[in-house]
Parts: sequence; structure tokens; C-alpha cells
Amino acid sequence: MRSDYLFTSESVSEGHPDKVADQISDAVVDLFIGRDPEARVACETLVTTNRIVLAGEVRCRDDVTPTVAEIEHAARKTVRDIGYEQHGFHWQYAEFACHLHGQSAHIAMGVDESGNKDEGAGDQGIMFGFACDETPDLMPATLYYSHRILEKLALDRRSRAVEFLEPDAKSQVTLAYEGGKPVRATALVVSTQHAKGADQAKLRDYVKGVMNDVLPEGWMPGDEEAIFVNPTGLFEIGGPDGDAGLTGRKIIVDTYGGAAPHGGGAFSGKDPTKVDRSAAYVSRYLAKNIVAAGLARRCTIQLSYAIGVAEPLSLYVDTHGTGSVEAAKLEEVLPRLVRLTPKGIRTHLCLNKPIYQPTAAYGHFGRKAEGDLFTWEKTDLVDALKEAVS
Repeated sequence: MRSDYLFTSESVSEGHPDKVADQISDAVVDLFIGRDPEARVACETLVTTNRIVLAGEVRCRDDVTPTVAEIEHAARKTVRDIGYEQHGFHWQYAEFACHLHGQSAHIAMGVDESGNKDEGAGDQGIMFGFACDETPDLMPATLYYSHRILEKLALDRRSRAVEFLEPDAKSQVTLAYEGGKPVRATALVVSTQHAKGADQAKLRDYVKGVMNDVLPEGWMPGDEEAIFVNPTGLFEIGGPDGDAGLTGRKIIVDTYGGAAPHGGGAFSGKDPTKVDRSAAYVSRYLAKNIVAAGLARRCTIQLSYAIGVAEPLSLYVDTHGTGSVEAAKLEEVLPRLVRLTPKGIRTHLCLNKPIYQPTAAYGHFGRKAEGDLFTWEKTDLVDALKEAVS
């Protein structure tokens, strides 16, 4: 590992068009799973100028299957809660089209539990989890601060602490690492949609204040030219009116900001039988517990699956030269602590609940485990891990 370098991550706000799509897709997942914990959902969303379009496959108990009107209500409520009441994209007036249809019987045959057959993975694929000791949440610092800047903007917009902010925004944080540790920011970028005619100097001063509040003391770039606020000059037209949004286009924002591999599959819009989602969650859970237990400063975990097959095809652990325990030992121990089949993961992390819409903005990882939410962020395996490797 290099010890001295620059690294950058970006984030996008809940009002970014792709994130609007993610949140609508996950609102549909929650609607179905809230009716039937065993529901199957693969929902894709397109948003553009005053249009919301859903497509994909679903399966639910006939007596509780949501109606198209209920699905539409969930989509419009999501857009309203984000804050879109603009001429070019309005929660109430946007055209809505639902093209969800029944799940393929051939997929169902491979995935469903029956007789002596365990529940199989909903698809083939590779999934990664990661943790590091750069922040209290054991996340890469570049992504952590990118998220926090946008969360503060959203909080101030919602509370009307400032009047000129609109929902769409992006951030980017570049940090200098020395001795493998983040020590200061060398470049900061925020582009935020704003009300027509907003005072650009006032907006810039406000955003710089947010950056300063979010970053650790002394981390702000000393050079004003390294701070970019709305570098295009104006950002009045934004959200789905400014750029179409699609589910699953912000997977690096969803995970580790480029500091770790991504398997390729998106999370939002998928029920937890899809290992794209559930196995990525359990991989994060295992990696985080390894770092929280002090067994490594950095940890990457990979799992792989075949569609219709219950057990993972492979488990790979890499502690990047920072571990106090051999990776092979961890690969031996982890499946004894958590059964890594789709059903085992869903049971251990309590995933068959309507918990997914809150995951669809500001990252699926590095969040606070609270009640049923973000169970994969718990560090309740620490003691068992230490005992197992001792």
C-alpha cells in the first residue's frame, strides 16, 4: 500500500436524478415487502422532465399485492418528500407509468425453497464488502465527508435555514494521505441547485461554511482556488428536468467511493433474495466487524454466487497487509459465525422488512444501525471473532 497520496470520492444528494430513481425503486420494494415479507421485487425507475416510469418484475401474495394506484402513491410521496415542486418536475403533476409485471417462473423455480432444496441465490455475481479505520464509522474518509456535506445542505434546505437551496446537489472531496492516514483536504467541490436569481457570493460563503463545519479542524484547503462552488456559474435547472435519472447509476456513491472494489450489481429496487444486495450487505458486516475487532486496519471481502444455488462459490478476505490474523484463518472462521446462503443472510440481518428506502441516499454503508435499519452496520460479531481466531 502507498502511504502518501491524494484520493478523491464524490457523493450526490437525495435530489440528484439518479438518486430520485433509486429512492422510488426502494419505496416500491418497501411497499411490497411491507405487505408480504417473501415478496420478490426487481424495480427499475426512470425519471425525466415531469415523467416517472417504472419497469421490472414482482411477485407477491395475491391477497395483499399492491395496486397500481398504491404504487403510484408511493412514487409520488417519495418525490414530494425529497422536495420537488418545480415546473419541470413536480411530485403531483408528473406523468406516471407503471410497467411492473410478474416474475419469471424460471427464476422463481431456481430461487424458491422447496422440498430438500434450500433457497437459491436470485442471480449469479460477485459482491464486495469493505471497512477501514479512517472514520468512526469505519468508512473511507473521502466518501464519509462527501456524504456529510450534502446531508448538511439537505438539512438546512428542509428546515429553511437557508432559502436558496433546491434538492439537486453533488459533492467531491480530495484528501491528502500521509503515512496511510487522511490529514487534510486539497480540493473540495460542491454543485448545488439553487433558486432563480440566488446571490452567488452568498451561496458560496454558505457552502464554504458547511465544508468548514463538516471537515475536521484545520483540514480546509489553504488555497481558495482549491474550493469549487457551482463552478459552471449557475445551477437553476436541475433534478430530473435537467438530466434524466435511472436506478442503479450511482453504485460507487452507494458503497465506498472507489476506495474498494464493487461487484457491479446495483442495490436499489431489489428484494433481499437478490444477492447483489444482501451479500454486499453481509460482506460489509463481516469486514466491519473484523476492523472493529482490531484484527485489521483495512479489510476487503468478496463473495460469489450462482443463480439458484444456496452456498457461495467463494469467500475471499484481504486485509491489505494490516491484519493480525491470517486471511485464510478468517475465511475459515466467518462461515461458522454467519451462514452465507441467501436465507442465512436474510435471517441473520433481518432483511425481510420494509427498511430499504432510507438506504437509497447518502450511502448504504457507514450509517447508524438503529432498530431494524442498517443492521449490517452492527459490530455484534466482535467478541465471537476474537474468540474464534484466538
